Amino acid sequence: MSTASDLGFQVRPGGRLRGRLRVPGDKSISHRAVMLGAIADGVTRISGFLEGADNLATLGAFRAMGVPIEGPEVGRVRIAGVGLRGLRAPRSDLDLGNSGTSMRLLAGLLAGQRFATTLVGDPSLSKRPMRRVTEPLERMGARIETTDPGTAPLQIAPVAGLRPISYAPPVASAQVKSCLLLAGLYAKGETCVTEPTLTRDHTERMLAAFGHPVRRAGSRICITGGGRLSACRLDIPGDISSAAFFLVGASIAPGSDLTLEHVGVNPTRIGVLNILRAMGADIRLTNPRNAGGEPVADVRVRAAPLQGIVIPRDQVPLAIDEFPALFIAAACARGETLLTGAEELRVKESDRIRVMAEGLAALGVAVEPRADGIRIRGGGYGGGRVDSGGDHRVAMAFAIAALRAGAPIEVRDCAHVNTSFPGFAALAAGVGLGIEERRA
Repeated sequence: MSTASDLGFQVRPGGRLRGRLRVPGDKSISHRAVMLGAIADGVTRISGFLEGADNLATLGAFRAMGVPIEGPEVGRVRIAGVGLRGLRAPRSDLDLGNSGTSMRLLAGLLAGQRFATTLVGDPSLSKRPMRRVTEPLERMGARIETTDPGTAPLQIAPVAGLRPISYAPPVASAQVKSCLLLAGLYAKGETCVTEPTLTRDHTERMLAAFGHPVRRAGSRICITGGGRLSACRLDIPGDISSAAFFLVGASIAPGSDLTLEHVGVNPTRIGVLNILRAMGADIRLTNPRNAGGEPVADVRVRAAPLQGIVIPRDQVPLAIDEFPALFIAAACARGETLLTGAEELRVKESDRIRVMAEGLAALGVAVEPRADGIRIRGGGYGGGRVDSGGDHRVAMAFAIAALRAGAPIEVRDCAHVNTSFPGFAALAAGVGLGIEERRA
């Protein structure tokens, strides 16, 4: 009997990407829309919600805590918010599946509640580091237990309230920042986070959309506890992390001309655009507009010769989720591409430096993995079998790699693609990728 892990991609070599498409809604924004809508006063209506496994896990968690939620139905969700203090103790553990965003942000939101919760996840999530959020939360007065290595399950004990702190994370992380801002809603006073490097600001923007703005002074972001959030309408833009695979695919495949509609182009998320343009990609933004406090645009990308570069370190936090796709661009570029300062890739859904290096080497690409990055020598490569390590972004990256491969590419263990991009294979096939889903 086959299992979910038996799902794979078989991708024919060559081809080009042409036409127009809209990628699913932004995963990061979808998570935050549910979380803030649940603790707001009134009814929040969301459109463009990403119906992937990770976001459904967040929805399930809030349903388990007594929040009335309708949907999702064709990307639409209706949340009857219960207010800042209206959540109820769940009857069982909150299972967050493979979603690190859900676990880390919920740890902050639940740290100041007056009831106990336990956050659990699948085997992959249960290996990911959680002390980066539990330690600062404990400074705020939270009571959280982890395993000895500092991983899930997270057992959160009830507290009467939290105290504000000023915290400077040692590593730039939007999840850590967002966790502490959410905890700060339940603290008496002002909680501040000073970022070592700019990270995505979806939480700050969305708090403002719900009527609870944060204060920013340079790299310091502060929130005052208490108050209330007011329900609103949100139209979630297309996820630039999902668009990244098509941006790279259309850049590397001769004859490609593809337009991606309604893509989020938040300045804290466009590292992938900046890096591809530095490599010589032909990318143009048209029809700029605003959706729910987030900047969006249509993105046109045409094939262009790429050149290897030294990736600027200040772009790393702005493209941290897009590097599997960018590694494929580097493999097709002339010369060498060097990435440093990206230790965070080691603790994603997989060790993305190791898994991508192994897959690229299997195709014949010259790679040199490093502790904090990778060196990739561009040029031609063949086909073969690669293992995604159960990582959705790795699986999609190697599927796109077939556009420049000398032989078919078989990608194994692709079931987790549904966590971020349900329908990826069908959408990619519709614009020219020769992809088929297969079960072993």
